[in-house]
Amino acid sequence: MYRKIQATPLRQALPEAVAVVMFDQVKQLPEGYEKLDQQLGGVLTQALKRQEFSASEGSVSALYPAASGRGIPQRVYVAGLGKEEQFTSNALRIAAARVLRAAYAARVKQLGLLVMGGLNERLSAEQAGAAVGDGVAIARFDFDRFRGAAGKKNSSFNGPAIDLKLLIEPPLRASAERALLIGDSVTTARELAATPPNVAHPDYLADYCRKLAQRVGLKCTLIRESQAKRLGMGGLLAVGGGGSRDPVLICLEWPGARTHARRARATKTRSRTRASAAPVLLVGKAVTFDTGGYSLKPPQAMTGMKYDKSGGTAVIGIMEAVARLKLPVPVVGLIPAVENMIDDDAYRVDDIIRFANGVTAEITNTDAEGRLILADALAYGTQRYRPRAVLDFATLTGGVVVALGSFCAGLFCNDGDLRQRIQRAADFTGERVWELPLWHEHRQLIRGTHADLINAGEREAHPIQGAAFLSHFVGSDAPTRLPTIPWAHFDIAGVADARKDTPLYPKGPTGYGVRLTVELLSQWRG
Repeated sequence: MYRKIQATPLRQALPEAVAVVMFDQVKQLPEGYEKLDQQLGGVLTQALKRQEFSASEGSVSALYPAASGRGIPQRVYVAGLGKEEQFTSNALRIAAARVLRAAYAARVKQLGLLVMGGLNERLSAEQAGAAVGDGVAIARFDFDRFRGAAGKKNSSFNGPAIDLKLLIEPPLRASAERALLIGDSVTTARELAATPPNVAHPDYLADYCRKLAQRVGLKCTLIRESQAKRLGMGGLLAVGGGGSRDPVLICLEWPGARTHARRARATKTRSRTRASAAPVLLVGKAVTFDTGGYSLKPPQAMTGMKYDKSGGTAVIGIMEAVARLKLPVPVVGLIPAVENMIDDDAYRVDDIIRFANGVTAEITNTDAEGRLILADALAYGTQRYRPRAVLDFATLTGGVVVALGSFCAGLFCNDGDLRQRIQRAADFTGERVWELPLWHEHRQLIRGTHADLINAGEREAHPIQGAAFLSHFVGSDAPTRLPTIPWAHFDIAGVADARKDTPLYPKGPTGYGVRLTVELLSQWRG
């Protein structure tokens, strides 16, 4: 695959390959492509006249100009955007991704990409550039680390990695470059998610985060088993008790760019900024492998459970991007990492456990483990950091997949302003969300008999039960009422990995939540 992609402005001289985007069933050449078509000897106009020509979403046609000479590209890619009336920014992401794959197959080293600025004002230049960068970054991912002697040639991208100079229209360049940088952190999340459980156990994630923090300027602390006991983290300890490695709560902190830059200044200066230093708290479930525990999963449901850490790996990717972008808002990321295995120390159905905030729960299903480790992380995080807002990410319930499919994450949010911020970020990045309700009545569905709660109830409102359970741990008032801290829970069970190839993603991890959350945090004010 491409080892390095450098985005530079597209000048007058054309590179060895050029890509354009078009809507389907257009009758004439889109405005802005006339000069290019003249340089190419009319190859675009000729293509439009062919009956078989199509610009359906995801299609890529390779054209070969008859004209030759200096500055004439050897090939021209036409990437389809589909029907204009159905256009979304995701169509441009798909187009950019498909073009990149086609260019790599042809070993192209210079690719010029023209998208007519803002696509006839359907997208701003910033949106268009970001979509192009997203698509390129998503497409360059190829997890071949574990391919051996029999599988090297079966890679999605054959041949050794090469560098690519991506030439983009100047108005799009800045947002495309930023998207490529964020895309590196999406790749981090995807690679960690794809790493198998015999490698990516809790200790592996902890060591990875420690090294990442040193590299990008984060603070990393690890809450190991002994400290978790002192802090009363019964959920983390119970789920991780049967694992081959001890559970760990990974804490990554970014103080905000202003505070980061002022650390060497006088205490008086720091004291003036303390009132606005409340961080945004991110929490991500990292069950590095989930057998279901004693509520054992059937074999077909156990395949792919390495992706049960995708909420945690998303938070790791987000924190990397936040530090690399030097965002002004302070952010804390908590990643509770465990294996849910069977052992003589594994927790059982009918066990009663106590969490860090004193709430107790009776275990009715050891396969509803994610909410138990998130509970301790949320309780600890809200007590320790007193955040301005809380976002958590988890592959939490199969019920959300039944309800929403693999098209969006389930969103539970208790704050109107935060909800609007999330929706704007989702619209910009194409990482969709759909809000589900969370009411007081839903909390009654998991009320316990011999403990405060049960960890899983009957099938009624199944995807909401997980959010209802978590709501007891977000802030000091949460045990007795719905949280008052602005809080959003993302159930990403349907979108954390693609079960089969999709127009944008190949089968495997998606890194869902990294792009959305970085956009959300980038726009945060106050």
